Amino acid sequence: MSTSGFVSALVAELGPRCRVITDGDLLASYRQDMATVVPGGLPAAVVLPRTVADVSAALSLATRFEVPVVPRGAGTSLAGGASAVDGCLVLSTEALTAIRSLRPLDRLAVVEAGVVNAHLDRAAAEHGLMYAPDPSSYEIATIGGNVATNAGGLRCVKYGVTRQSVLGLEVVLADGRVVRTGTATTKNVAGYDLTGLLVGSEGTLGVITAATVRLHRRPVVPPTTVVAAFASLEAAGEAVARIMASGPEVSLLELLDGTTLRSIDEWKRMGLAGIDAMLVVQVDGRLPDDAAQVAALCAEAGAVDEAAVSTDPAEAEELLAIRRLAYPAAERLGQCLVEDVGVPVSRLPEMIRRVEAAAARHGVTVLTVAHAGDGNLHPTFVWDHGVAGIPPAVAAAADEVFAAALELDGTITGEHGVGVLKAAWLERQVGPEAMALQRAVKAVFDPLGIMNPGKVLV
Repeated sequence: MSTSGFVSALVAELGPRCRVITDGDLLASYRQDMATVVPGGLPAAVVLPRTVADVSAALSLATRFEVPVVPRGAGTSLAGGASAVDGCLVLSTEALTAIRSLRPLDRLAVVEAGVVNAHLDRAAAEHGLMYAPDPSSYEIATIGGNVATNAGGLRCVKYGVTRQSVLGLEVVLADGRVVRTGTATTKNVAGYDLTGLLVGSEGTLGVITAATVRLHRRPVVPPTTVVAAFASLEAAGEAVARIMASGPEVSLLELLDGTTLRSIDEWKRMGLAGIDAMLVVQVDGRLPDDAAQVAALCAEAGAVDEAAVSTDPAEAEELLAIRRLAYPAAERLGQCLVEDVGVPVSRLPEMIRRVEAAAARHGVTVLTVAHAGDGNLHPTFVWDHGVAGIPPAVAAAADEVFAAALELDGTITGEHGVGVLKAAWLERQVGPEAMALQRAVKAVFDPLGIMNPGKVLV
């Protein structure tokens, strides 16, 4: 059917009540997400619905005209999950910003897809609660995108990824039908777990418009932060293994390699020069010796100096800022391919060795940070600005990293999603039988194949 006919129908039906973008220059701004190495197509239109009824109407029209739909939150995907295709409808949830309810007694909130992660957490803090998932982009990333990618973050080691915090969803299917899954209860085993299926589906099954999410009690005592420096990534990995095996329960356990620390220090002058690896650990329990135990385990693994221990909240924020600066510091060095693999924590030291070996073998620059407490590494491959596409050496090194993760009983993506960048690797992880099941599920939700084409399943 005619794309121009679709755009005319979209403007006629939705133009009076929400923003519909058809101007070429503005359309171009929606071509890509933060995975800039994925070339995006030019959308036919972008719609910013204000209500679930608007989303339903837009998808009904897309089905009638058989126009592909690319759902989009804040555009912070690092796997190309929100990259547009030529002639598509980009359906942005950025105007769905209501916190519909926040129920402290039930420890839950019902929020629309465009609510920013950090805004929800601050709203919960007014009631002594918190929203636990905290990806590094939490100040701009939205709940809809968090749910669509099953996002993780720094606190995953204790509180789990987004899926563990989602009780139910409001989702609009490709044909415009509105489906509500899950309940507001802690326990629910009524029927198949459609909520769990939709979390992490990356917009390929429908558009998430709202979520019922679990809140946690905010720690009454400020967390204790432990920072330890190491002479090698491998020694830091060994410290992680010791902490997870015999240490106290930690709420945050982050690792940064020397290249990352040097790039941050060259930018911010934070006194990080000469450190080859660093662990940032937080304990939010009440036992006074928990932090001391973490520091002792770091020393046993080869920390080069006595670990710094602080209970000061302001100092803790400064230390965490080092971790959150990792990606922007890498961007200053050149173009970036931010990867995302996970292995069992017991295999973390070996995975670190494999990343370093792949970088050396192919002569590429790699900065590695990790949510080390759950074995989730982010090797970031960097090359010169101005080079079009991913250089062959970088692609080869990244492929080695993916293969190593699978060999070590791990995954090709822990929290960024498959998107475009890893679609060719998915079957190697899940196998042909499971892949066939996933395609069958996709066909039930989206028989015309219009939802986020080219992502996840290829």
